[in-house]
Amino acid sequence: ALLDQSQPFQKNGAIALLFGAFYLLSRYATHCTWVTSEAYSSPSIVLAARGAHGNRVIFDDYREAYFWLRQNTPQDAKVMSWWDYGYQITAMGNRTVIVDNNTWNNTHIATVGRAMSSYEDEAIEIIRSLDVDYVLVVFGGVTGYSSDDINKFLWMVRIGGGVFPVIKEPDYLVNGEYRVDKGAAPKMLNCLMYKLCYYRFGEMMTEYGKPPG
Repeated sequence: ALLDQSQPFQKNGAIALLFGAFYLLSRYATHCTWVTSEAYSSPSIVLAARGAHGNRVIFDDYREAYFWLRQNTPQDAKVMSWWDYGYQITAMGNRTVIVDNNTWNNTHIATVGRAMSSYEDEAIEIIRSLDVDYVLVVFGGVTGYSSDDINKFLWMVRIGGGVFPVIKEPDYLVNGEYRVDKGAAPKMLNCLMYKLCYYRFGEMMTEYGKPPG
């Protein structure tokens, strides 16, 4: 009789264990799917973030910019940008670039770096010598995108300085520190890259309840 009474408890325990194992496995599968979607399914050209309410927000600015180039510029237009975007502009924008991801021509890349790190009146002479029609820069100050050209800028200075000694990295630093605020080095504040990235940025509302800029 005691054996008969214990069987329902054993059966209920087994069912509880099965449900527990199933729950854990389903949670693990959900977690793996989330990790895969975040780590492997987001190409660098399409950016994803979470909104204030946890909803997923897609930033498709890269492809929109390349589509704009394709639709609004002459077919023979030449675009100057940092080499990172060369293949993308060529493939999606169908426009000629000055430098691309095939980085064999270091002098050409250094020339672009020199133009980006020079004062505007000096940069325009370099741009004209390259027969450039458009200059493309990537700026993430509005969305907090940390892989923009401002963060890559010191590499432009270093590569440019490797070929053109007139470019010196310390000129863009303040006490050895890289700054992009109002306390940045005068050379930094007045170079082409900074001027293009922060053009009219002070008029933009970047955070609710705070002044523009």
